[in-house]
Amino acid sequence: MNSLGARGMLTDEEEHFRRTTNAWYDATYTNPSDVDPSVYEHVLAAAWFAPTAKHLFEPIPGYLEILAAHNLPCQRFESADPGRVLYEDEHQIVVIPHPTTDKPTSSMWLPPR
Repeated sequence: MNSLGARGMLTDEEEHFRRTTNAWYDATYTNPSDVDPSVYEHVLAAAWFAPTAKHLFEPIPGYLEILAAHNLPCQRFESADPGRVLYEDEHQIVVIPHPTTDKPTSSMWLPPR
């Protein structure tokens, strides 16, 4: 979503949603990089919301709808054990996924800026 916005590929309404919702998230929970600047150094590091932070899930359908409108369908995943934990707080964890033999089911390519 942020890549689409940075490239000017979102409608005015979609960009408004992206900016205001991202700002809400920034104000609502801690950025793991502010606590540990190295947390995303691993290329596969990914953040997951804690299941108890239900209020953080509310905007997700809006993001998914916009991505689908740009032919970038995504899915919401839940896991009791998404990977090796690098960071954790009351709202989220950042993990390196467990090794898998599964191949990616999709990829996203955007033109260079």
